[in-house]
Amino acid sequence: MGKFIIKQSKSGGYVFNLKSTNNQVIASSQVYKAISGCKNGIKSVQACAPSAVVEDQTVKGFEKQKNPKFEIYTDKAGETRFRLKAKNGQIIATGEGYKTKKACLNGVESIRKNAPGAEVVME
Repeated sequence: MGKFIIKQSKSGGYVFNLKSTNNQVIASSQVYKAISGCKNGIKSVQACAPSAVVEDQTVKGFEKQKNPKFEIYTDKAGETRFRLKAKNGQIIATGEGYKTKKACLNGVESIRKNAPGAEVVME
């Protein structure tokens, strides 16, 4: 089972990281002003991740999907990344850069598996 780690950011707000069972960070949040907002962001990830569809923006002429969704895209460095969007279209979690699309999709599956029952802890 995964674990959400909440910590204070350098800017004074709060962020979370979702870690897998092997303690690797598989998703991160934006900076929230209040801890309550950060906890609500975690609840949103837990609710949206299992049913979110994948929108592969690396494919020419990709089909737009409804939210919640994982958007797969190529960043400026040429790495494949994902962002999880909630039902309202807000980005609620982002992933690191992956060398391959297959590795990125494995990250998405890890979030689907780890997020729903993940423990939430303060660091």
